[in-house]
Amino acid sequence: MSEIYTVEPLSARFADFPVPAAGQAILSVSQLTAMIRERIEGYPPFRALWVRGEISNFKQHTSGHLYFTLKDRGAILRCVMFRSQASRLNFVPKNGLEVIAAGSLKVYESGGEYELVAEALLPAGIGQWYIRFEELKAKLAAEGLFAAERKRPLPYFPRRVGVVTSPTGAAIRDIIKVLSRRAAGVEVLVSPALVQGEEAPASIIKALERLIPWRPDVVIVGRGGGSLEDLQAFNDEKLARAIAAYPFPVVSAVGHEIDFTIADFVADQRAPTPSAAAEMVVPDRRELLERVAGLGRRLQLAVRRNYEKRRLTLDGLLARPWFRRPLDMVDLRRRRLDELWPRAEVCMEARIAGGRQRLAVLAGRLESLNPLAVLSRGYAVCQRPDGRLVSRAAQVVPGEELRILLVDGEVGCRAESVSLKTREGGYPFAVGE
Repeated sequence: MSEIYTVEPLSARFADFPVPAAGQAILSVSQLTAMIRERIEGYPPFRALWVRGEISNFKQHTSGHLYFTLKDRGAILRCVMFRSQASRLNFVPKNGLEVIAAGSLKVYESGGEYELVAEALLPAGIGQWYIRFEELKAKLAAEGLFAAERKRPLPYFPRRVGVVTSPTGAAIRDIIKVLSRRAAGVEVLVSPALVQGEEAPASIIKALERLIPWRPDVVIVGRGGGSLEDLQAFNDEKLARAIAAYPFPVVSAVGHEIDFTIADFVADQRAPTPSAAAEMVVPDRRELLERVAGLGRRLQLAVRRNYEKRRLTLDGLLARPWFRRPLDMVDLRRRRLDELWPRAEVCMEARIAGGRQRLAVLAGRLESLNPLAVLSRGYAVCQRPDGRLVSRAAQVVPGEELRILLVDGEVGCRAESVSLKTREGGYPFAVGE
């Protein structure tokens, strides 16, 4: 029996979904995936993610890339870590291991899936410590506690070195051994402290405070190597602030060279190991002795060279004739003086004669300006009794008393009459007639 199909209108099947509007584009799968990728990868919070989960489906490709899934009770997340980042891991990832992954969210278009591209991968416990470490590091850096300009230089010749560490650990033995070998005369003050556990930060702070009255030139704070958990005491915020505010230079020497703590960043100097810290704070006595000996040799050589130079200069002076026969130079200067003396006398007489001639000319000019010389030639000066000079006839009134100054005295008189001179030289009238 043949099957019978009922043909329904297309609109009846999608009655609850809107029909594409006129001109509306119908997307391809690639176009839709590209739109999703743009939205996901362009969302800022998805660019720096910290995700915690359990590893499953772990695979390591021959290229070195790692492919795995992070899962929890409610969901799974595909992850990939490329070879350049995977080569930096200090542990071996495996299924069932709980980790914290740091990375950004990407869309894998060929698979139609989104995935986390991991830049870092840490075991869950270590990851939590690492996150707190980075948060505290960023906070203190923003406050300027890591700034290079606030850090103090270490003294070159410290007389007293303080050490804050465990009194029973290997670190204190290494520090004392190095200090004794390099600078036997340095005084070492050991302030015991716990360097591991919850009470360690407070214990280290108290140990630092105990050293303050002793006024050490420099202080070493640290411990030997250990696990990341063992070093957490030196990532404490209160301890970091105590080191930053400490009145004396502090050298941080925590763990091994690859270990970094907050104390390392805030201290004035960071040493890779406790032994290296001891070498850093005091100079090596043998090196100093060798350096002093070298400077002594250089000084002797410089003195010898200077002596030779001065001796050659003196020999050159002694070889000169005037130095060997100084009286010859005196005789030569006397002869030269005898030659110059007559010339000097001639020059002086010429200068005196010229001066006398100029003086005579000036004296003649001055004499010509002397009013008494004019009077000696028969002239007179007419004045009123009050001393005012009479230079014109029009200034005199008949009957006015006058003083006539002559070369050898004065004559008092009275004006009988005054005659004014015309342009033609005659006297047409007399004043007072």
